[in-house]
Amino acid sequence: MSGEDDDKDVEEFAALLRRLKDRTDRSYSQLARRLNMNASTLHRYCVGEAVPLDFAPVERFAALCGATPEERLRLHRYWILAVAARQRPRPAGNPVPEPVPEEIPAPPPSPWYRRRLTLTAAVVCAVLAVWGSLSAVSTHHTAKPEATPSAPPAPLTWTANSQAWAIHCSHDYVVEKSPARVPPPPAPEDAGAWAAKQRAVHGRETDVEISVQGRTTTAVVLESLRVRVVGRAAPVHGTAYAMDQGCGGEVSPRYFGVDLDARRPLARPVPGSDLGTPVPAVHLPYRVSAQDPEVLLVKARTQTCDCRWYLELGWSSQGRTGTLRIDDHGRPFRTSSIKGLAHYWYSAKGWAPYDG
Repeated sequence: MSGEDDDKDVEEFAALLRRLKDRTDRSYSQLARRLNMNASTLHRYCVGEAVPLDFAPVERFAALCGATPEERLRLHRYWILAVAARQRPRPAGNPVPEPVPEEIPAPPPSPWYRRRLTLTAAVVCAVLAVWGSLSAVSTHHTAKPEATPSAPPAPLTWTANSQAWAIHCSHDYVVEKSPARVPPPPAPEDAGAWAAKQRAVHGRETDVEISVQGRTTTAVVLESLRVRVVGRAAPVHGTAYAMDQGCGGEVSPRYFGVDLDARRPLARPVPGSDLGTPVPAVHLPYRVSAQDPEVLLVKARTQTCDCRWYLELGWSSQGRTGTLRIDDHGRPFRTSSIKGLAHYWYSAKGWAPYDG
């Protein structure tokens, strides 16, 4: 496969995004704010300068722009091709901006990607989890059935990104390696691959972006958001690495704050700010549907432990109720204190002691 073919795959994916964006009367900033992401990141996706390794932001974008199920299916196909194209090695002198995660054998080929010999782990996970339900509403996680075996599935779908950074620009990781062995910080959209390769643990705070939407036009009420801590241990040994020197204070998204050190941690709604304009907190109950998805941001913090935890989202719809477990692909989220650890940030000369 030539580099020109790779560029064509990326451009076709970006062109689909632009066509969806052009249907709306919203700017990149307005769309990005609704999607709880950085406007420059969204613009890079739409012009082909970057390809997200996770389909979740693409899915939210498509829903916000009113994409049909058929358009979402096509968008997912081209996303698969674009990610694979960006992760294939290129000839010398023509580097790829995205990192190259370890490749694994692809599943049995289907007609639309028979020419691909291998897919990365991120792509395979997306294929296995998204393909079956994409024609209706695509997600990485489908809701589990009710306790009664004969009960139908819950009327919600969801995705969770546990590698979100504060305002997409600041985060700490704990890594059991010396600064000389740790590569430079990645772009925010590549944080998952970077963290996995370094075996990094979230330091001090884990930000989880949860995208929730209904399966149909029928409204589903999000009734509650509960925190379940399933393990507390001594903080992880290692070094804390800051992904930058911090963010400006002009924009602060609303979120649910969780104190993991509390005896009974609660998810408390916290208001935000946009260039000095207050942004009211998200108070449950809250309605969602297939046409009106919602992104919930949860910030969980600790100063004392290596905590493992997950969330429970309570819902109701048309006389039915249920609870969804929100976790990290079947495992608890994990957050460790950085108190007392050596703390570094990345300067022009490499990793240097952090004074903040």
